Amino acid sequence: MKPYQIGVMGSAADLKYSKEIGEIAKEIGREIALKGGILFFGAEKDSDSLSTCAFRGAMEEGGTTVGITYGKGQGIWNGGEPTIIIPCGLERGGGRELTLVLSCDAVISISGGSGTLTELAIAYQANIPTIVMQGFGGWSDKLAGTYLDNRERQLFMPATSPKEAVDLAFLEAEKYRNRNAKAPLL
Repeated sequence: MKPYQIGVMGSAADLKYSKEIGEIAKEIGREIALKGGILFFGAEKDSDSLSTCAFRGAMEEGGTTVGITYGKGQGIWNGGEPTIIIPCGLERGGGRELTLVLSCDAVISISGGSGTLTELAIAYQANIPTIVMQGFGGWSDKLAGTYLDNRERQLFMPATSPKEAVDLAFLEAEKYRNRNAKAPLL
């Protein structure tokens, strides 16, 4: 079976997240790699983020990582080399976020500002399962255990530890794939 594609989204460095939250994101990346998933993350060109912290955790465990970056070119700032870099040719503010989220079988969010909110809204609209880390602030905390609107498409499922978040992401990714399975070609 093809490995699950798990996205990790979260605050950029300009939101001044704590070192503790960075370590939680890194542990999420490690857990994804240890379970054999492919980590998808927003590959930044100019600063660190919780998404890139997760990337570094997965990289330390020898995991497969895919960085979606904005604009053109594969030059990124990450503190390591992803397995694959995809420059989507689009800018921040919806373009790159769309490509990133729609590449995932499930999304894990930690903290987060406006970019993360964009990613969460895209996942919600696309019915992609979303796990939000509770207790670390940002949009993840605000949306934990809720729906984005009255359509009640996808509950933002709360988790309080990296292991819980990743286990839930894999479980929900399997359900997502089963719902979206296509008939085999003849």
